[in-house]
Amino acid sequence: MPQERQTTAALKPDNAEPAGPVNDGTQGASTSVADILNIPPYSLNREEKARLLDLVLRQLTRRHYENCAEYRKIVDALGYDLDSERPYSELPFIPVRLFKSLDLLSAPRSEIVKTMTSSGTSGQQVSKIYLDRSTAANQTKALTRIVSSFLGKQRAPMIVIDAENTLKDRNNFSARAAGILGFSIFGSKRIFALDENMNIRVDEVRAFIAQNPSERVFLFGFTFMVWQHFYRALASGGQTLNIDNGVLIHGGGWKKLAQNAVIREDFKSRLREVAGIPQVHDYYGMVEQTGSIYMECEHGYLHAPAFSDVIVRRPLDFRPAAIGEPGIIQLLSILPASYPGHSILTEDEGVICGEDDCRCGRLGKYFKVNGRLKNAEVRGCSDVYMQRVVG
Repeated sequence: MPQERQTTAALKPDNAEPAGPVNDGTQGASTSVADILNIPPYSLNREEKARLLDLVLRQLTRRHYENCAEYRKIVDALGYDLDSERPYSELPFIPVRLFKSLDLLSAPRSEIVKTMTSSGTSGQQVSKIYLDRSTAANQTKALTRIVSSFLGKQRAPMIVIDAENTLKDRNNFSARAAGILGFSIFGSKRIFALDENMNIRVDEVRAFIAQNPSERVFLFGFTFMVWQHFYRALASGGQTLNIDNGVLIHGGGWKKLAQNAVIREDFKSRLREVAGIPQVHDYYGMVEQTGSIYMECEHGYLHAPAFSDVIVRRPLDFRPAAIGEPGIIQLLSILPASYPGHSILTEDEGVICGEDDCRCGRLGKYFKVNGRLKNAEVRGCSDVYMQRVVG
């Protein structure tokens, strides 16, 4: 799939509120987060992307240093020189678990409009992510740009493989609720496939499909819930649905499915068997960097868009791993302006598979997630839900 190309010299601002200007060295032009979000998400090659992210991520590091006392202490303890013009691969990163133990804000509390919380089992601490209006708006725009490149720009009838009562407090979102609401912007109308007891509403779903016979149908859900409450519910009841014009996007943990010997290709083929869904895309992301998601392409690889990047680090010395070498996943994003989440070290293991040369035609790094690091907490939406319900 060839992707539209656009270099930093061609950026044009829009009306989104920027985190601040950055001089990109291109004919005196100035770029901002709002500018960068106008770039087609998979159009920058390695050199173009590095030039852009070096500038913006350095700016964000300084912003958080000046506005978040806890982050400033971390950077000072590392002895990092803010005036050095190092590549973004050498910027400080913080462990994702730190968001569970500290309130990390780089904006006044009076400007916080939304608080996101990560998934967590009963009694487990959760991350709290504080969003101001600008950060929340840019997250939505980034998500729109990324997902639209897979779904198209026209909104479609949407089936949410979840229960409607998952959406409770609109100001204090769980990761699961935030995912549903975030992806709902791609739906022209919406139905929830499950009732409050997590039973599939087969008749309602079948009627919804019949009302939209010629339109592409967009399905969204978290991985385990799609498997447990959609696929298995249909298969065990000997029922099928005809969604042969459907596109399913799902995300969340694979840990329990893998333990039950469910592999990705098996997941896709089983969904085709019971519902005829021809396109199934996984995505990787976390509440600590909402909006910066990594979509799975047609060849099974996760892709880093222009707005963010992934680095795999060796566990012994944290140096960047080579292509094909497994290590700890670090995520970088230009979006977090109200909290210091622009450079975080996850608790996941992965491997970079290549850069700028995926067969799907998308530029940028492409990678795979191998799973959770040994002894790391279970934290994905699917894994947490499975642990609560199934045990």
